[in-house]
Amino acid sequence: MAFDFQVTIDSAAPHPLADWWAEALGWQREPSDEAFIHSMIAQGSARESDTTTHHGELVWVEGAAIRHPTGGAPRVLFQLVPEPKTVKNRVHLDVHVGRHRMAAEVERLVALGARVLHTGQQGPHHWTTIADPEGNELCLT
Repeated sequence: MAFDFQVTIDSAAPHPLADWWAEALGWQREPSDEAFIHSMIAQGSARESDTTTHHGELVWVEGAAIRHPTGGAPRVLFQLVPEPKTVKNRVHLDVHVGRHRMAAEVERLVALGARVLHTGQQGPHHWTTIADPEGNELCLT
């Protein structure tokens, strides 16, 4: 039996980080279902304090998600956690941009707030490891 999955990234600020990754990958933020949020509050299943406003939209405090424009990839959820990131990720995403676009993509993502951590090569394979604004690693290949 095969299972679907999503990738979850711990975050101190899920909504701005989801914005960054959506821009970085060319993906789309999942829209908020404000009517659903209001109904959950009205039913007593949620509190006003469980929500916040992001770019004028009522959203859940605890997380934000992005999706590939065609839906052809796993959803990525950015989940609020209380502790800051302190060590290297044990899992990271490799984003294939193509060797001919590598320098331009690194420059674009650094302009959006990323940091270059490492440039590597193994035989014909090249990659650049960067960190998003919260320090989560990803590799551009």
